[in-house]
Amino acid sequence: MQLTERHRQYWQKNLRITAVLLAIWFVVTFVVGFFARDLSFTFFGWPFSFWVGSQGALIVYCLIIWFYARYMNRLDQEHGVAEEEV
Repeated sequence: MQLTERHRQYWQKNLRITAVLLAIWFVVTFVVGFFARDLSFTFFGWPFSFWVGSQGALIVYCLIIWFYARYMNRLDQEHGVAEEEV
């Protein structure tokens, strides 16, 4: 099957947003978590590194999922491959 230029653009945008969001995930998971242990002050009675690792990362993960779903819905509609709503 030959891909049209429109299909190529769709997949390029899809791969680009996936790569960007995976890079954000990597930074939040490994880089921020690694440097958070140096944050030695307490926040609501717990070490701040605990809050960054347990709460902050989960919020970012949820935002990544929300943004990807929203972006892909718009991209699907733009390229005419959106699913029919029931």
